[in-house]
Amino acid sequence: MQVYTTDTPAARSGRIKVGIADFAVSSDESTLTTSGLGSCIGVALYDPETGISGLAHAMLPNADDDSEPAKFVDTSVELLLEEMRAVGADTDRIVAKIAGGSTMFDFTSADGDGSIGDRNVAATRTALAGFGIDVVAEDVGGSHGRSLELESETGDLRVRSAKSGTHVL
Repeated sequence: MQVYTTDTPAARSGRIKVGIADFAVSSDESTLTTSGLGSCIGVALYDPETGISGLAHAMLPNADDDSEPAKFVDTSVELLLEEMRAVGADTDRIVAKIAGGSTMFDFTSADGDGSIGDRNVAATRTALAGFGIDVVAEDVGGSHGRSLELESETGDLRVRSAKSGTHVL
């Protein structure tokens, strides 16, 4: 987990990298980035009044223990919100944009719940709804990978993929 304010070296560089099973929060004009989203899901949260933003890169839908909470959608959304609130965001103003959740391989769960990507998207929607947060834009599903850039100043989420090029949510 990473929380960046204007006085940290990464924030001063303007770009903050979010790894797999990781998240970051920014309270300045930095760009939060993550790459390698296949079945993983990217959750971008933004408080338009304060400019506080957060980005999570979760691998699996639901935590089975608490050893790596950023790895799972349900616990990473909760942690991301906690950290955003700690630096001044208000849950009532936060909006979400999500991307990823692809079906990269033709594997489905034994119980017929769909691919990991499908389950990640469903878990993300459920977790955000539990906090009363609206998903205002999304680029999910398909069979291609994505990279994300969240502009903390505007809340714009730039999605890049080999299949669809670059577009802004």
